[in-house]
Amino acid sequence: MKLFVHKVCSLIASAAFITPAFAQDHAHPALPHSKHKTVVIAHRGNHVNAPENTLASTREAINCGADYVEVDLRTTKDGHLIALHDAKVDRTTNGMGKVADMTWQEVEELQVFNRNKKTHRIPEFKELLALCKGKINIYLDFKDADVAETWKQIKAAGMEHQVVVYLNKEEQYKQWKEVAPEVPLMTSLPKEVTTKEQLSAFLHQMDIQVVDNLTTPELLKAAHELGISVWLDVQSPTEGPASWNEALHKGVQGLQTDKPAELVDYVKSHS
Repeated sequence: MKLFVHKVCSLIASAAFITPAFAQDHAHPALPHSKHKTVVIAHRGNHVNAPENTLASTREAINCGADYVEVDLRTTKDGHLIALHDAKVDRTTNGMGKVADMTWQEVEELQVFNRNKKTHRIPEFKELLALCKGKINIYLDFKDADVAETWKQIKAAGMEHQVVVYLNKEEQYKQWKEVAPEVPLMTSLPKEVTTKEQLSAFLHQMDIQVVDNLTTPELLKAAHELGISVWLDVQSPTEGPASWNEALHKGVQGLQTDKPAELVDYVKSHS
């Protein structure tokens, strides 16, 4: 998910003339407190033990001690915020169709596939907020939702200091900065950013606190010097101590995983 790609060439070319968009006039948003030195993010909840993006997988993430649960956010036709990764319900439920074309009542009646075990359903965002408050932070993968309504529900739940928002579209940046400038933001860097100077230019335009796709030693060092956290995606069918060790030796600050319980144990034993 590469953000702002079509702007980056002109941004880099004019790097020497850039005036910080937010850095000079606004304090940088602070990241939520984490229990571990290396941030552990449960990808779509602990979905090895329960279906992804459900209350059950979120409880599993809480119970295993993860620092964050990743939640994918979308909006129904009648404006309800729900947790679902795909634009359609086909893959994960017994229904068919686009979320944007369905009412909350239609979504609420769906059953989430669970290998013929206990039935689960797609939760509303406010349910997840209530469940997570004071227990786990939310890595909010902002797929397709209304920023003002999302922030309204976050504030109503008292979760203002427990959320990091991952941006997928260019317009989301301006929307979040206008509605909730105090919320820490995260995104993927355009592939054209390959040097410290280019990274600095990008960050002067976009006040981002976390990135997820830096892997070269030069950029990792630059991110550290510029005060930006790097949370890498390590989730894969083969992830484990070898891949975690490789990622951590790069000097990153967090890992998003499909095995949060095992990674929490690993982080504790390798602190």
